[in-house]
Amino acid sequence: MKIEELRLRILFIILVAVVCYGISLNLHFSPWIPALVGGWVATLIVVAERGLSQTSVRVIIIGAFGLTLGVILANLIAYPLLLIAPLKSFAPYILLLTNLIFATVGVTVAAKRETEIYNFLFRSSGRGAGASQGARKVLDTSVIIDGRILDLCKTGFIEGTLIIPNFVLTEIGQIADSSSSTKRARGRRGLDMVNKLQTQENVPVEIVDKDFPEIKEVDTKLLRLGKLMQATVLTNDYNLRKLAKIQDVQVLNINELATSLKPILLPGESLRINVIKEGENPDQGVAYLEDGTMVVVERGKKRIGQQTEVTVTSVLQTTTGKMIFTEVREEPRRKRTRVTKIAR
Repeated sequence: MKIEELRLRILFIILVAVVCYGISLNLHFSPWIPALVGGWVATLIVVAERGLSQTSVRVIIIGAFGLTLGVILANLIAYPLLLIAPLKSFAPYILLLTNLIFATVGVTVAAKRETEIYNFLFRSSGRGAGASQGARKVLDTSVIIDGRILDLCKTGFIEGTLIIPNFVLTEIGQIADSSSSTKRARGRRGLDMVNKLQTQENVPVEIVDKDFPEIKEVDTKLLRLGKLMQATVLTNDYNLRKLAKIQDVQVLNINELATSLKPILLPGESLRINVIKEGENPDQGVAYLEDGTMVVVERGKKRIGQQTEVTVTSVLQTTTGKMIFTEVREEPRRKRTRVTKIAR
């Protein structure tokens, strides 16, 4: 809060207290109690205004729902009690106390169960669990920094709403402020990608404030949020996918999607590649296809820096992608024609 804003709020509280003091004095009441009550009410208004200005509309709606439900339950419980004769004289106090307790409990429970209540009020009607799960996708840090999600949005293959949690934005901001130049570049790329996702018009993007302060790991928070919102988590992290299976959370891995879209090569097919470096084993060479797939070339060490025709021998699927094993395609040797000299 800025100093100017703080001064204005303090001035407002003092002004309210002074006005209450003056009115009470003119009405010949003891002025100090109304002044204190007025200042206290003004302070509550300032605190509420400050809190509401930093709270999303969704949280306000859920809080109002909890407050309303709490007040209704309080009156349903209190009024039958007031029919008892000995309690009638305490009716105002019983009503006030019951409403305060149930209103507080209603708001507290609504705040803790914000996502479930929101899903019940706005998501459940007209949608099954599967449709809701497919409609919303929670992005993790790796997917945002990677950037391919933006291209998927532009192509129209992504449907529904992209959810970016605030704790993910915080992690990207920390990466952007890292002392390592490489991490800083990745973090800044992630922040730029968030801006581009928000400006693209194909898929709506929503920033959510839901957090889990008791959980330190961002991956665990992501899975908890995905489960609460009945949403799919988009990631590039293979370990996160394994953890999600244990917790019964649907996860889509962008790397697996990219791998599945790569062209299928069968043993016996020919490729023309550029061998660029040595392999791990003796006499091996290594090349890469345009999509980044590694190609291991047997007897390719001597062909480094050359365009070489190779034949696929096998394809290995790994957790990080595909590896293609090949061997140099030997050109057929020309048959030598034997010339026999005939003696004359």
